[in-house]
Amino acid sequence: ESIATRTATRADWAAFAPLYYGRWDDAARRHQATEPGQRNGAAARRYNAPGAFEPPVTRAALGAVTAEVLVLAGELDWIVSPAVAADFAALFPRGRVVVMPGAAHYPWLDDAAAFASAVGAFLA
Repeated sequence: ESIATRTATRADWAAFAPLYYGRWDDAARRHQATEPGQRNGAAARRYNAPGAFEPPVTRAALGAVTAEVLVLAGELDWIVSPAVAADFAALFPRGRVVVMPGAAHYPWLDDAAAFASAVGAFLA
């Protein structure tokens, strides 16, 4: 509830952290421990600022991208679900989605080999 109402404490976020990962192991814990230093507060405040997104303008711009686009999603990601990733990929004329089984919001950490394989196949 505290997260939904934007009143979450650091302890609340720490308790919630395992849900971002396909597995909550030592690698995930190390990654999560470095997360606060990776945040850009100014960018985060602007991300959902009023006027930041103009859907018709954004959709038109994405529809004009001529390059191939890969949208890679984790099967267990609740932030950008596979369905949302597929919808996003469909906005690009040459977009495609790859869903990594067992991965969550950090697929490169959950299965580095599968991530590298998917990206490598896309770039080949």
